[in-house]
Amino acid sequence: MGPETESAERPVRTSVWLAGAGKGKPSARTRRGGATPPAESPSGNPSGSSSGSPSGTPAGSPSGTASGTPSGHPSGLDRDRITAASVALLDAEGPAKFSMRRLAAELGVTAMSLYWYVDTKDDLLELALDAVFGEVTVPDLTDEDADWRDQLRALAASYRAVLVRHHWVSPLVGKYLNIGPRSMEFSAAVQAVLGRTGLAQQDQMGGIGAVFQFVYGFGTVEGHYVQRCADAGLSQDAYFRQAMGAIGQQPGYEGTFDNAGRIMAARGGDTVEEMRQRDFDFALDLLVAGIETMRDRPGGGSGGGA
Repeated sequence: MGPETESAERPVRTSVWLAGAGKGKPSARTRRGGATPPAESPSGNPSGSSSGSPSGTPAGSPSGTASGTPSGHPSGLDRDRITAASVALLDAEGPAKFSMRRLAAELGVTAMSLYWYVDTKDDLLELALDAVFGEVTVPDLTDEDADWRDQLRALAASYRAVLVRHHWVSPLVGKYLNIGPRSMEFSAAVQAVLGRTGLAQQDQMGGIGAVFQFVYGFGTVEGHYVQRCADAGLSQDAYFRQAMGAIGQQPGYEGTFDNAGRIMAARGGDTVEEMRQRDFDFALDLLVAGIETMRDRPGGGSGGGA
């Protein structure tokens, strides 16, 4: 069988948000009208279900009957409840242990029940990812008097908070298309704010990358640190003291360690969180200043912004 034939029979999975992503097999959306769930295969997927076709129903949309619960399924089970449980399970255990069966156990239903709302585990991960993007605070873009600097800082801080609060988000951001309604709202806000900076249009995506790739990296490292402290059963300060003490005792690390100690002492802050906040704020100020400089260079601006 040639590659073209195989590709035609097994289309590349795109996104749960694209209704035609998995063509040729019935999706959860088209199966909901039946009264009897399909039989479950040994792999955990219902026989006849698509391994990549999304349901195409946005999170929070009613499913099946008018009450949002398909006939014959547990009362109260719907996309919203499934998505919320997915987020909670990912927060607690991370994506490595996440499975349809594990989620079903948390919800007190059979794994087969979930396949009436989604087709695959990937669908659930996409739904959970978009749900937490709804936690990003989007500024009032209709306020013409608002300072773009304040709006940019607010978006960056809120995005960072999501990455830290949900440590599983950062590896999934690069895996999926991020075209759910909440992700798109965040993206539109970022583009709108950068459009107000006065940067030339051809430079605005570079400005977005500079700011939000920085926030992504900063928030990812911070989120992993917070999770590591939680796993160790220690506060961030206690973990920091133990780690720095252990490093300082290693032969050959004296010079590097002493220099790092001086830098950390100079940056101020009584706690790890305070030191990290100061670093984040200063780095963001550098990026804002960079945007202003690039905007004001000859031929570098679009005439907008203040």
